[in-house]
Amino acid sequence: MTVELMAWGKGLATSAGLIMAIGAQNAFLLTQSLKRQFHWPIALLCILFDGLLITAGVAGLGVLINQSPVLLEIARWGGALFLIWFGLGAARRALSRNTLEARERGVANLRTALLTTAAVTLLNPHAWIDTVVLIGSIGGQYQADLRIWFAVGAISFSAIWFLSLCAGARWLEPVFRSPLSWRVLDGAICLMMWAIAASLFTYQGVS
Repeated sequence: MTVELMAWGKGLATSAGLIMAIGAQNAFLLTQSLKRQFHWPIALLCILFDGLLITAGVAGLGVLINQSPVLLEIARWGGALFLIWFGLGAARRALSRNTLEARERGVANLRTALLTTAAVTLLNPHAWIDTVVLIGSIGGQYQADLRIWFAVGAISFSAIWFLSLCAGARWLEPVFRSPLSWRVLDGAICLMMWAIAASLFTYQGVS
């Protein structure tokens, strides 16, 4: 195995360990995929944003942020508050007696879908910590010519994951015809968002 392929594989594995966890971005895409509305454009935009953030991180922005206590604190506390707010919305839906049917969920049009995608990605510092800081800091340890391979590997898994989430949601569609299933999903999303927020309170940067 060549060093280039090893760097690509490391990027792929690093991205997999971070992106597969249910976050605000994944939760929004999953909801839209189950509704079968605007899910492919949302997935493509998620891949684009992840690609830009990962590239910026591997190019050196991740190391810069990780070495700045002020920037880390902004990302840490901002991310925690964002995720608590996002989880609160899921909790309200899970506890509501008027549970929405699948056709009533999601967003009304493509513009709103894309703007919401941008919000749950770019306004969520947890996404920056995963892509720019963590992936960027690990990729930044490689020499310049191998960083490209690492970044491509990380972006490759991002594309695989988001497209698979879109395609695979159709198999779950019969399950989510029940309002109870949506309440369970919202409850799980709430707990995951709050768990991630709690982890940010103890985040100390990448050593």
